[in-house]
Amino acid sequence: MSEITTFCHSFKKDFTPRAQNPRQPVRCWSEKDVLDGTIVDAYVIILRTRGCAWALSSGCTMCGYFNDSMLTAVSDEDLFAQFETAMQNYKGEKIVKLFTSGSFLDTSEIPAPLQHKILSTLSQNAEKISVESRPEYVTEKSLGAIQKNISLKKFEVGIGLETSNDLVREKAINKGFTFQEYKKAAALLKKHKAHVKTYVLLKPPFLTEKESLDDCIKTSKDTAPYTDLLSLNPTNIQRHTVVEYLWNRNQYRPPWLWSIVEFLQQSKSITDAFVKCDVVGGGSIRGPHNCGDCDNKVLQAIEEFSLIQNKEVFRGLSCRCQEQWRDQLDLESLSFGSLVDFTRWNP
Repeated sequence: MSEITTFCHSFKKDFTPRAQNPRQPVRCWSEKDVLDGTIVDAYVIILRTRGCAWALSSGCTMCGYFNDSMLTAVSDEDLFAQFETAMQNYKGEKIVKLFTSGSFLDTSEIPAPLQHKILSTLSQNAEKISVESRPEYVTEKSLGAIQKNISLKKFEVGIGLETSNDLVREKAINKGFTFQEYKKAAALLKKHKAHVKTYVLLKPPFLTEKESLDDCIKTSKDTAPYTDLLSLNPTNIQRHTVVEYLWNRNQYRPPWLWSIVEFLQQSKSITDAFVKCDVVGGGSIRGPHNCGDCDNKVLQAIEEFSLIQNKEVFRGLSCRCQEQWRDQLDLESLSFGSLVDFTRWNP
């Protein structure tokens, strides 16, 4: 194992998951999204599975989704009971996003027959179904079986590429796959008439704010030929992760909201993909934030842009902290890493 792989694994070695009900999903909710250019309702389901296979063996530096996983086998009966419980609150939303905090196409997490049963049920009403998977599970066999057995109107698979830079993905994120593997998976999805969603990470550990912003812009260029939707994921501080370890020592600051705005503004001249950003923990000290005074209005503009794709939503946004953000981008090149948030209170 590499040093970063061993370090990521160390946070799980003595971790004891909370007692969880294997027949209850993690969470379900309704939100707004876009389908064929129209704002519609989307229903989000997070199933509680055994967890991401990569997280079980090592994991990514920023990902703490294993905190909500069972970390042990969950029966098909229990998994489908979770799904049925979630569907009790389904109101016919046109989009359904089905997440597992791992890979829906991993048959050791969701067996193929259960994948098909769930997708078949959803396809009766949903016009678009979105799942997530690591690229190694996006195979001719898995996609061929879904295409053969289920009539899906629009099927989307999200891949957490994070960056097109293999060195950053290996050393700063510990993702466990290459850009070439992502491109292969994207090509397979296109072949089977599925849509590709690409997750791009803003501010992995060990990169400055400016380095990370530049990397996201380059990644959006590099993925333009392969993806239909690009989702910017700004890092937030999740428990039992490398990022939290650094943050507790004041050696890491979540990204500025101004960096998100800058990326979104530039993205529309770089890629034809639909570009969005769901800011988890926005405005909190553990999430992407500015000074506190302007956070809400900037977050509202980011949310609006993610629906209508119009840069005009950012016109007129300003705050005294914007100069501090610009100064940080300039000064970091003279320092030994990203500047931390010395104004924050103790975690």
